[in-house]
Amino acid sequence: MSGPLIPRLRRSRIAGAFLDGVNVAALALMAVVSVQLGKAAIVDVPTTLLAVVSGAALLRWRVNSAWLVLGGGILGALDHGIG
Repeated sequence: MSGPLIPRLRRSRIAGAFLDGVNVAALALMAVVSVQLGKAAIVDVPTTLLAVVSGAALLRWRVNSAWLVLGGGILGALDHGIG
């Protein structure tokens, strides 16, 4: 829907600068939320190991994040004796 509109806006100096600012703000917001979620979720050795292994699998083998969430849920349930 916005496909043809964005390139036209990018040609405008003012609109292009605005879109650049929106991109930077979105990235900053995602970074802050990621840090906050990391602080809340990574609280002990098992969660630290899970985060490191998941990050490595994501970066090295480009594993689909849905599989990482499923695997983390299973490992978390096993760690807490559920299931």
